[in-house]
Amino acid sequence: MVDKILYEFVKECGYNRALEMFNNISSGKKLRSKLILKIAGQNETSLRLCAVIELIHLASLLHDDVIDDSTIRRGKPSINSLFGSKNAIMLGDILYSKGFYEIVSLNPQIAKIISKAVLDLSIGEMMDVDMGSKFSPNLDEYLKMIELKTAVLIEAAARSAAIIAKLDESAYSIYGKNLGLAFQIVDDILDISADVATLGKPAFSDYKEGKTTLPYIFLYNALNLDDKEILKSLWGKELDKGEIKWIKDKFDEFDIIQKCKEFAKDLGAKAIASVSDEELKDIVTSMIDREF
Repeated sequence: MVDKILYEFVKECGYNRALEMFNNISSGKKLRSKLILKIAGQNETSLRLCAVIELIHLASLLHDDVIDDSTIRRGKPSINSLFGSKNAIMLGDILYSKGFYEIVSLNPQIAKIISKAVLDLSIGEMMDVDMGSKFSPNLDEYLKMIELKTAVLIEAAARSAAIIAKLDESAYSIYGKNLGLAFQIVDDILDISADVATLGKPAFSDYKEGKTTLPYIFLYNALNLDDKEILKSLWGKELDKGEIKWIKDKFDEFDIIQKCKEFAKDLGAKAIASVSDEELKDIVTSMIDREF
């Protein structure tokens, strides 16, 4: 139903080229929609909210791929690789704009929550670009960036669904924020630990693209001064097999991946503690234990 509404939303824009490009977008896990439907149930309002948030999420991914020069998204060619960066940016703008157009028909309180989340998301994107201009092992800065770039929209989805269902929006806001933070950290772990076929993109892409994610922050803080300099020298470059092996060996030596998993699990525990719904707790567990 969400996919059907999404298709109709884009079709309503009245431009077949945009619809053609939209049909080439790889569908994801729809975590945000799953949350909304679990919390608010399936009804006309919740389904439209799902579609609006998925439009916004897809728009952010289109822009992300252009910024990162990514040619693969979810194991398939990215829109920018198929249609060019200019078209990908403009399609992202169309999806954002349509999302905001549809927000008007929702509860004004929900519209404000989603709009603020998109503002924060955009700031998070800019922070990510700025942090990508240098090796950045600052944990607080990283956590703030992923909160804005990833967690705020998941938080907004859970909070908005709680409003629809007349539940405690504060509790579900806490749930969504911590789930979102853990979700991004697991993504950062998988960039290192998952195989290429499962991941749908080359492993170690984040570091090559200049992203200093949690595993690298933890590793940097564990290394001696000489190894710190080696790690920094490998940042933002195409890594050969020997360099990848050096990083992997250091990850193993200091048990970095397990420490990152524990960090994500702690965030997941905060999410679980905020709600009583067992299925929502299961979503946290399955998301942290996922392999893609």
